[in-house]
Amino acid sequence: MDLVTGGSGFIGAHVVRALVGRRREVRCLVRPGSRRTSLEGLAVEVVEGDVTDVSSVRAAVCGCETVFHVAADYRLDAADPSALFAVNVAGTENVLRAAADAGARRIVHTSSVGALGLRADGAPADEETAVDPETLVGAYKKSKFEAEAVARKLAESGAPVVIVNPSTPVGELDVKPTPTGQVIVDFCNRRMPAYVETGLNVVDVKDVAEGHVLAAERGVTGRRYILGNRNMTLKEILDELARITGLPSPQVRLPHWVPLAAARADRLVARLSGRAPRISLEGAKMSRYRMYFDPSRAVRELGLPQSPVEPALERAVGWFRANGYVRG
Repeated sequence: MDLVTGGSGFIGAHVVRALVGRRREVRCLVRPGSRRTSLEGLAVEVVEGDVTDVSSVRAAVCGCETVFHVAADYRLDAADPSALFAVNVAGTENVLRAAADAGARRIVHTSSVGALGLRADGAPADEETAVDPETLVGAYKKSKFEAEAVARKLAESGAPVVIVNPSTPVGELDVKPTPTGQVIVDFCNRRMPAYVETGLNVVDVKDVAEGHVLAAERGVTGRRYILGNRNMTLKEILDELARITGLPSPQVRLPHWVPLAAARADRLVARLSGRAPRISLEGAKMSRYRMYFDPSRAVRELGLPQSPVEPALERAVGWFRANGYVRG
């Protein structure tokens, strides 16, 4: 039996599908009241619980040989940052300790490239690039950095933990959507009149899911693996979306101070009016960096697929259109 926490989320739902495709028995730990449309039609066992609730976690891991801890609170500009640390740090320790105590043979912890260092020259970073605290922008990145420290400490103490660091996955089933999925939605809805000079490592979400399974099968305990593929500027991503959709790609490049100023002003208005901010301040700050990564360790040691990202972007556009995210 395999357990997937966060199985109703974007990456988690694809991990579940990768396991079901291998005819594995799968159990999903999902929060009460969470949307489960991504699990509909799949032959999986769904149990309700929360990673912050030790008793429900221990019940979920019981009898599971492999545990994929994918669940996370992925929000930029959260009103209460302590909630992110409760889920991403304390919740990670709950799941990983419970899995180790229950005798799981392999535990895969889903971290993030946000917990890794960046190269000052903009060249692709790898798993050993030193972390500059200045690049850990916001509570989400900081919480994932601390969660990974928990995972590595448990691995050092003998727990069979392998760490994977997805970059920027794209594809279908991005229900919430993720910040990158929101860029795709905004582009399709013609809400991207301009862009900033930044860069991301883009990867097909199906390859990310396959990387999780391969990490369980071939990963070295305590080792981390970047699950990524192609480094692209934001303009290159928007140009590809233009090719897919037939919509025009923005031609105006904004200096970084413009979205920063807009985000700060929006945060002030949101605070005065009681609404949620519409422009991510953390996202604006992160856009100053080229978040380029080198996935060669995962390719070499795990056999991580490197599928072209263009079809994944096409699937994302098609899914968002089919599910009502795009006007018209």
